[in-house]
Amino acid sequence: MESMLTKLAPAATRLGVRRMSSLGPEVDVLLKDKAYVNGAWIGAASGKTFQVTNPMNSQVITSVPDMNAADVSLAVDAANDAFQTWRGTTAKYRSDLLRKWFNLCVANHEGLAKLLTAEQGKPLAESRGELVYGSSYIEWFSEECRRIYGEVAQSPVASKEMMFIRQPIGVVGMITPWNFPNAMITRKVAAALAAGCTCVVKPAEDTPLSALALGVLAEEAGIPAGVVNVITSSRQHTAEVGKVLCESPKVAGISFTGSTKVGKILYRQSANTIKRLGLELGGNAAFIVFDSANLDLAVQGCMASKFRNAGQTCVSTNRVLVQESVVEEFIGKLKAAMDNLVLGDGMKDGVSQGPIINKSQFDKICEMVQEARGQGAEIVVGGEPHKSAGELFYKPTILTNVTESMSLYREEIFGPVVSIKTFKTEEEALALANDSRVGLASYFYSENISQCFRVAKKLETGMVGINEGAISAAEAAFGGIKESGLGREGSSHGLDEYTNIKYMCFGNL
Repeated sequence: MESMLTKLAPAATRLGVRRMSSLGPEVDVLLKDKAYVNGAWIGAASGKTFQVTNPMNSQVITSVPDMNAADVSLAVDAANDAFQTWRGTTAKYRSDLLRKWFNLCVANHEGLAKLLTAEQGKPLAESRGELVYGSSYIEWFSEECRRIYGEVAQSPVASKEMMFIRQPIGVVGMITPWNFPNAMITRKVAAALAAGCTCVVKPAEDTPLSALALGVLAEEAGIPAGVVNVITSSRQHTAEVGKVLCESPKVAGISFTGSTKVGKILYRQSANTIKRLGLELGGNAAFIVFDSANLDLAVQGCMASKFRNAGQTCVSTNRVLVQESVVEEFIGKLKAAMDNLVLGDGMKDGVSQGPIINKSQFDKICEMVQEARGQGAEIVVGGEPHKSAGELFYKPTILTNVTESMSLYREEIFGPVVSIKTFKTEEEALALANDSRVGLASYFYSENISQCFRVAKKLETGMVGINEGAISAAEAAFGGIKESGLGREGSSHGLDEYTNIKYMCFGNL
């Protein structure tokens, strides 16, 4: 009887869907408890698993394979084998498959959003927004796929012709973060597939389910076995999995989004095989408010930049620098806007801030705020956990009298904390903003057009929001300078990380 029931069960259930979750039928068809390697849904060779929990209430959603170095080596082999065929496919063929994948993501929008909120904690409205954003990368690269052009150069010798063509680099290892578990994958994988590369994706241990759900839809779209592989591992095995991806001679490139500290480790580990590296690392974004600014727009931009995903974004405002003459008015308007934030379960209507992702990150926020208070910072609002909302909630906070020596000024706090420091002149604001070893994003508000051009050019970051707090888009070249990384994602430049330029010289013509 059991074997007959197994035969009658939906194929998706037999292949690893966790039957009848509490999240609804639109999620059940996407929820997997197996990794996706070479077109098959498999467990770790050891049989070990680890739990994925909801940060809102610590409830277990499901368990997924806890894969190690041996498991990831099999995934690399599968991607390498698939590359031998995938590299020879036409851009039209790859474009059509990416378009099918995009259409499936759109059709499964609500299920993907609910799954994302369940494992990551952000409000459902934000998850829906991330899904639109994430899917836009698949759509964008399905179109850019057919625009990977070469060049014909003018030869210095009449008997020669010189041509440059772009070819895929090979297998790409992708290590993605927990804060945007859909979009950080789609903008890497879509670009790689468009260029003709194959990939092995290692999602963050906190949020592997969104990655596996993308694998479900990639399979349904008809993307061949081995082209997209998704492996899962706990914190215990994350380092060894990353090491295999960096050191394997079969892996041609590494794409990583995460902390500068980990990025440097991956950089060193990739040195022996001289891999192509795309590193989107930590930031410490300055948000400058000049006395010429429209303060209502500045507050609106600060709210968008600082409190999206409870401040857990790489381009989140970290240091708010306000010209002395407008600081009191700015703080008053900002506090009023923050009073409208609603903390709670992201699945409920009206909630605008969810929990911090895990206990480690929550404790870091608490410690950094307490340290700043001990060094003289003053709390305008917040400054403590919000236990009535849940164990991992932190109250939206404004700190003043912040100094350069405080850790929450020097480092990303990755939480809903606004640190305010004043300045007198434009030159001082630029000196403060640029006094950082990282340079991902920065923002400033000014109604003075000459000042806008001057400041935008002088800010030492890869991206600048000018009278704008939301700068991300598939069409934008996303990336940083200094210790914030290498390369760009999105835009036409997003394909550069996944192609080699081959020079072909035709002689004796």
